[in-house]
Amino acid sequence: MSEDKNPSGPDLTTGVSLADFKDGKLLGHVGDEDVLLVQAGGEIFAIEPACSHYHGPLAEGLVVDDTIRCPWHHACFSLRTGEATRPPALNALAVWEVTRDQDRILVQRKREAPKPSAAHRTAPTPEKFVIVGGGAAGFAAAETLRREGFAGAITMLSNDGAMPVDRPNLSKDYLAGNAPEDWLPLRGEDYYQSAGIDLRLSTNVVAIDPRARNVTLGNGDRLPFDRLLLATGAEPVKLQIPGAEQPHVHTLRSVADSRAIIKAAAGAKRALVIGASFIGLEVAASLRARKLEVHVVAPEERPMQKVLGSEMGDFIRTLHEENGVNFHLEDTVERLDGARATLKSGAVIEADLVVVGIGVRPRLALAEQAGLAADRGVSVTEYLETSVAGIFAAGDIARWPDPHSRHTIRVEHWVVAERQGQTAARNMLGRRERFDAVPFFWSQHYDVPINYVGHAESFDDVAIDGSISGKDCLLKYRKGGHVLAVASIYRDLDNLKAELEMERSRG
Repeated sequence: MSEDKNPSGPDLTTGVSLADFKDGKLLGHVGDEDVLLVQAGGEIFAIEPACSHYHGPLAEGLVVDDTIRCPWHHACFSLRTGEATRPPALNALAVWEVTRDQDRILVQRKREAPKPSAAHRTAPTPEKFVIVGGGAAGFAAAETLRREGFAGAITMLSNDGAMPVDRPNLSKDYLAGNAPEDWLPLRGEDYYQSAGIDLRLSTNVVAIDPRARNVTLGNGDRLPFDRLLLATGAEPVKLQIPGAEQPHVHTLRSVADSRAIIKAAAGAKRALVIGASFIGLEVAASLRARKLEVHVVAPEERPMQKVLGSEMGDFIRTLHEENGVNFHLEDTVERLDGARATLKSGAVIEADLVVVGIGVRPRLALAEQAGLAADRGVSVTEYLETSVAGIFAAGDIARWPDPHSRHTIRVEHWVVAERQGQTAARNMLGRRERFDAVPFFWSQHYDVPINYVGHAESFDDVAIDGSISGKDCLLKYRKGGHVLAVASIYRDLDNLKAELEMERSRG
């Protein structure tokens, strides 16, 4: 808590009454620390009130059994222990002891924080687990293995030069200049040492031998495994036009990519963003925050229409235009001659910085070379196991049977990748835990957050509750009368409730 902020609500050390609660919650303080009281069933819990992910207000969250879910990005915490039970949060919250004196509820003592999971590992075992990939799924798997008490060797192989980072930030606050770079790593370097995770950066894996149970590295070394997780992620689709290889043309996927765009933006006046995807539009908003003139070229009639529908697409376009973005829709860039971009329509845009956001493709080469079953992604069971026993896949490459849509799906969402990494880790330990989480992602455009839960590759109609232009709405995407997905702007609690409803109606 910042020094200039006064504690919230009543002093909980002197006690409060259940009648003081609103919707089962009460925000107060113990000393100079804010504490959230939560009624769940017949019990009262006391927990730190800000989500450990981006500090979302848990007082506005959803209580489910003995957990509480963050309204911003759907992280979930145990009210009993404070443990972060679902990403995107990774760190536990503090909890306090609650006592009762007749009808008064008192909070006076904070519970001692549990020691880091690495300290609870048992004696080392001979098992060797290898994780290929240093993104959301790979990191979540490694962290979960240690949290679950796995004491064998964990080797994490990443072709990136940076430690696992909070990738959504690369196109949002970090790119906009509102977040320092030291916010990006998911864990500091000392974490991997203390947890006994052998993280090897800038390391390429060139082959997998499922029979010999080893992977071959770029330098020719072979690394044996007992269990293997493929979490190779996706890579940006490259622009296939003359001039696309020039140094002022960028894609955005890694820390290095984001740094390069920031460096280029410092000396640029006009930016061209090719593609009106979520990444493209978040980049456009971030570059506007850096005072660049921004032009967006895309073949669609409306931004994000395929995912969010025409009404939301029109709103997103208007929102960006109100913030100074220039759109060139139903058009494409045919060639880049230096700073000169020539469009199919004949229009010309002079831009000293170009960012390409025309989608990503899953990195499937390793899996295909190893003979793993694939169908527009690596095919996995509900346990995230591939067609070869002991080899699992998670994140952007995995296509899994989704019990809500009743189709096999593959999605490229950060939170999904983290949750799959956790489930895959537990199944590598023999748990047989089905992956049935409802897909979720969020996107930020200026001061407008869009939350989306579910998965609708297509839809018949969109039921709109509230006002999109008024930035207060809930949209239900339906097919055959079945709600496949829900999007919202500032209807965070409703979005959480929609997620819970989908969970409870599965299968």
